[in-house]
Amino acid sequence: MKCLCHTLLLASILGLAAPSHAQSPSPGKPQAAGISGDVIRIGFVTDLSGFTADVDGPGGVQAIRLAIEDAGGQIAGKKIELLTIDHQHRSDIAAAAVSKWIDQDNVDVIIGGTNSSANLAIAHIIAAKKVPFFAIGAGTDALTNKDCTPYTVHYAYNSIALARGTAQAVVQHGGKTWFFLTSDYAFGKDLEKESVNVIKASGGKVLGSVYTPLNTPDYSSFVMQAQGSPATVLGLANAGGDFINAVKSAAEFGVNASKKIVGLLVFISDIHGIGLKDTQGMYLTTPWYWDQNEATRAWSQRFEAVAKRKPTMLQAADYGAVSFYLKAVGATGSDDPDTIMHWVKSQKAINDLFIRNGHVRRDGLMVHDMMLMQVKTPEESSGAWDYYKKIADIPGARAFQTEAESTCQLP
Repeated sequence: MKCLCHTLLLASILGLAAPSHAQSPSPGKPQAAGISGDVIRIGFVTDLSGFTADVDGPGGVQAIRLAIEDAGGQIAGKKIELLTIDHQHRSDIAAAAVSKWIDQDNVDVIIGGTNSSANLAIAHIIAAKKVPFFAIGAGTDALTNKDCTPYTVHYAYNSIALARGTAQAVVQHGGKTWFFLTSDYAFGKDLEKESVNVIKASGGKVLGSVYTPLNTPDYSSFVMQAQGSPATVLGLANAGGDFINAVKSAAEFGVNASKKIVGLLVFISDIHGIGLKDTQGMYLTTPWYWDQNEATRAWSQRFEAVAKRKPTMLQAADYGAVSFYLKAVGATGSDDPDTIMHWVKSQKAINDLFIRNGHVRRDGLMVHDMMLMQVKTPEESSGAWDYYKKIADIPGARAFQTEAESTCQLP
C-alpha cells in the first residue's frame, strides 16, 4: 500500500503545474454539464486516529454523514457517496489518496481535515486535476495566497483570523510580552508569524519562541524554557493533542501561576479534555460554538446522539462545507468543477448552520464572521460542554486579510 501511495504521488508531482498559474474558471456563467457517472462522490481526508482525531476525525465523518442525510442521500436521483482516508499527518499519503480518488474513483469534491501540510499537498493535486477542494482544518493562509488555486475554498478559519482575534484581545487586556511554543510545521509557523505581527501592531513585544516537533508527548523541556522567560504570556501556536499536552505540562510546572496561557487555536474538545481548572479565563477565537443559537443547539443534539459528544467547530464546518457543496450541485444540476466554483463564488450573503455573513472571494477565501470567546470558570459553567462565553463578534472584514493584501496570483 505504501508503494502504491508513493508511486501515485510521484506521478502526480511529475505532471503537476504550479497552482498559482492554474487556469481560472471562465468569468462567464458556465454551462451545467449534468452529474457525471450518475454518482456524487465526496472524498474526506483527515486524521482519523492520531493526535488531532478528537477535533475532526471520526466525528467529522459523522458530521458529513448528517449532511448527506439532510440532502436526502441523493440529488436528482443521483446517489451521494462518501470515501474517507486517514492521512496520518503525512502529506504524501494525502496527495496519493486524492490522486487515486480523482483518477480511479471519479471523486467530485475533496474535503480536507486537519494538518496544513496535508492540505497544501492536496491543493497542488486539485489544481492540476481541476476538482473542487474545501480546506476545513488547515490554518495556513498560504492556501489563498502563494498556493491559491481556482478550485480551493479555505472554509472555516485561517491563521490570520485566529491571530487578529485572540492575540489582539490578550494584548489589549494587558498581555504585552510573549513567549511562543510553536508546532514545527506550516500551520504553527504561520500562526506564530501572524500573531507576532498583531502583537507588535498592538503595542506588545515577543521575547522568544521555541519550535516543538509535531505530536510531542513530553513538553516539559519546552515549558521550562518558557518558564525562564520574563514574558507574561505563553502563546501556544499548536493544536489538538499538542495543545492539550502543552497546557497540562504548563500547569504541572506552575507556569500558569506567573504567565497567562493563550491558545491560538482551541477546540471545545481540548477544554473538555483538560478541564476548566487549568483553562478558565483563556481567550480564543472561533467561527462556531454548539451553544451559539437555537439552530446550533438542535444540530449539536443530533450530532451528539451519534458521536456521543458535542461537536467541535471543525466537525460543524465539515457538515457546513458538504451541505454548501451539495446545495451547489442541486442549484446547478451539475458536478462540473467550473460550474460549481462559479456558483460558489457568486453567493454574496451566505448564512447557514456554520457560516455567518459569508462570501467566497476570487482567491478562494471564505470571509465570514468570527467570535472572540473566553473559557468559563468552573463556577460559571452549568456542566459538561458549557465552556464558553462570548466576548465579542468579529466581522469577517476585520478578521481576515483584505483582497488587496492577498498574494494570490490567479490569472
